[in-house]
Amino acid sequence: MTSYKHLFQRALAAAPERLHFAAHSHHLWPDASYVGQLAAWEDGVRLADRKWERVMGEIWPAAQAHVAAELGLPDPGTLVFAPNTHTLLLAIASALPRRPLRILASDGEFHSFRRQAARWEEAGTAIVERAPLDRIAERARAGGHDLIFVSQVQFGTGHVLEGIAELAALARPDGPWVVIDGYHGFMALETDLSAVAGRVFYLAGGYKYAMAGEGCAFLHAPPGFGPRPEVTGWYAEFEDLSLPPGSIGYAPDGRRFLGATFDPSGIYRFVAVRDMLRQEGLTTAAIAAHVDSLRAQLLAGLPIAAELLNPGSPARFLALRSPDAQRWKAALEAEDVITDVRGDVLRIGFGLYQDARDVAQLIEALAGLR
Repeated sequence: MTSYKHLFQRALAAAPERLHFAAHSHHLWPDASYVGQLAAWEDGVRLADRKWERVMGEIWPAAQAHVAAELGLPDPGTLVFAPNTHTLLLAIASALPRRPLRILASDGEFHSFRRQAARWEEAGTAIVERAPLDRIAERARAGGHDLIFVSQVQFGTGHVLEGIAELAALARPDGPWVVIDGYHGFMALETDLSAVAGRVFYLAGGYKYAMAGEGCAFLHAPPGFGPRPEVTGWYAEFEDLSLPPGSIGYAPDGRRFLGATFDPSGIYRFVAVRDMLRQEGLTTAAIAAHVDSLRAQLLAGLPIAAELLNPGSPARFLALRSPDAQRWKAALEAEDVITDVRGDVLRIGFGLYQDARDVAQLIEALAGLR
């Protein structure tokens, strides 16, 4: 098996005894991200007040081009970046006029959405229907929703949404809007949104499989959906010069969902990592093939008794249900073997920085659990 550890020398050298199998939770950073981080700092001191000309004129478009190429988006201009997906979720919700907001979501959404939706319910500003992933399309067809929010890959179980096109067919500028949370799908699964780009929102970011760390979330916003978000910052009015002074203008593309001043270093890291992957010839399909071999090796030698929740899933992690999950995670961490746990589910994640020897060591560690 090919090893790609040479691309992660800094991260691996920082904790040489650590065995890290939580790429789905906090992906280790490749050396290219360090180059991107330095470039952000150097541009900041070299260009000072003029750094935003480079950020918005060169780095931002380069990041847009990378995301558009990955997702098959016909127009990179539909993409906007933000510090996190929660900021973008609030902007999307603010652009929908009805209150209370009628939301349909899966029953396995990530904590930030789960908590926000629960708070909206508590405040009386939203009515939320939650359904199992395999019933989302059925419930969506029943109608009566303003916002349909569902993960491409469920963070807890690794279950994958089937039928994005079916949901997209229901979307209209006047509602419902379909938002796909792609955080566990982006650069983990080959994803082609070309056929639905005009009808669905897509959220993701650099923290997981894009290997760029925090601060580089993004949104694809289909044209005509939410032209005037209520939650808005002054960056969103760039290039809307047609309105008279005092009017609240918006950019004509994805930037209408922008907030205000942000730290661009995450975007620099993302561009540097994507450039590195292109130079190495490492596509999402190639990385997935590497991960698939690691996953197969672990499953073939798995020494613990647990229910595998996502057999056959292309997700980048195994979800293993057991009443011992919490104890196992703690015991592994005590040996500097990093996994993570969600309730009674032990999650073991795979990445480009692991090889067959790492998996063999993990199997040995798992065999030592009592």
